[in-house]
Amino acid sequence: MRHDMDDESVPQMDGSEPDGGQQPVKRRFSGAAVFGAAVAGGVIGALLMTAVVLAFVGLGGSRDPGADQAPARGDTVTIDASDLEMSFAEAVAMKVTPSVVNIALQQQVLDPFTGRRSTQSVGNGSGVIIREDGYILTNNHVVADADSIVVTVGSEDLPATVVGTDPSSDLAVIKVDDTGLTPIEIGSSADLSVGEPVVAIGSPFGLERTVTAGIVSALGRSSLAEGPEGFTAYTSLIQTDASINPGNSGGALCDAEGKLIGINTLIQSTTGQSAGIGFAIPVDLAIGIADELIADGTVDHPFLGVATLTVDANTAEAVGSPVDAGAIIQRVVEGSPAEQAGLERGDILVRIADTEIRSVEDVFAAIRAQSVGDTVEVEFYRGTESRVVEVTLASDAGQ
Repeated sequence: MRHDMDDESVPQMDGSEPDGGQQPVKRRFSGAAVFGAAVAGGVIGALLMTAVVLAFVGLGGSRDPGADQAPARGDTVTIDASDLEMSFAEAVAMKVTPSVVNIALQQQVLDPFTGRRSTQSVGNGSGVIIREDGYILTNNHVVADADSIVVTVGSEDLPATVVGTDPSSDLAVIKVDDTGLTPIEIGSSADLSVGEPVVAIGSPFGLERTVTAGIVSALGRSSLAEGPEGFTAYTSLIQTDASINPGNSGGALCDAEGKLIGINTLIQSTTGQSAGIGFAIPVDLAIGIADELIADGTVDHPFLGVATLTVDANTAEAVGSPVDAGAIIQRVVEGSPAEQAGLERGDILVRIADTEIRSVEDVFAAIRAQSVGDTVEVEFYRGTESRVVEVTLASDAGQ
């Protein structure tokens, strides 16, 4: 799928701003279209009635009192593929359930009549235990608007604190003051195949430890969107038909061996509920960001330093370009790697490293696939001439 912002002016998203005469597309987590879809999360959002609906997958209901039959804390479950008495989904559920938690969000509200403050629940999401000493990985949009957070581990409700957030990737790490938890086994998203079985575990509508099964439907989905904290890039997402609903956000997508391969984050739907098209952030990206957040509380991302606009056939004809797809540079950030490499306003990007550029989203996905300090080839057209330059990517810190 392609994001519906391709024909509008969007910042390149590596830290730069669009040209002053252009208006960036805004992401409203309570109501703009991402993938023409739904952000899975933890804050109640108003629905925007366009061709599709954007809604956080994190609106809570009451907990299921009969859902407390998971293995005991600290237990390790090994999945034996030769055990024909148990389906892969049953085996994954047994192994992974102790490592997936419900996250309840609370806010302080002021009674205008009495002047008293009270705490009220504003929704829920999910999280994945990644270390036995209480570190939990979830989505940034799950915890972004909470005044306080309560995590349900097994049958215990524990207060949690935010360790660090990265709005630009929609990831966050929170922590409970406890040890001996059961961390999930970390897999890899690098070698996934379309069609392989997967299991999603989380708290849809507040129903803790809900397990749904499906397959990897597609790989490499990407999009970007704007919200109150800036831009969020969703790159190389895993698409699945495992049912994902409000409340699943931040939960686990696992392979047939019960290893974490993604963090459930988005859905595409006309109703805000599962339509069999869900998306997860790849674990290889998510764990790298989680490790940085735990170590430093912040994350640095690679930075090129351009604001771009998607080139279509009409744009190409207007500017006399020999290519009918790419991303035209609207602005080059002063002192950026792009400026140092000689890129200029009006250049049309067609390749970054090994990624073909056909849209703004492709530019951002290509940059985010690199690391700070990497040197990459950038192919572009200046007028009718094709050129290639090498660019050493900087950090977006302070941009």
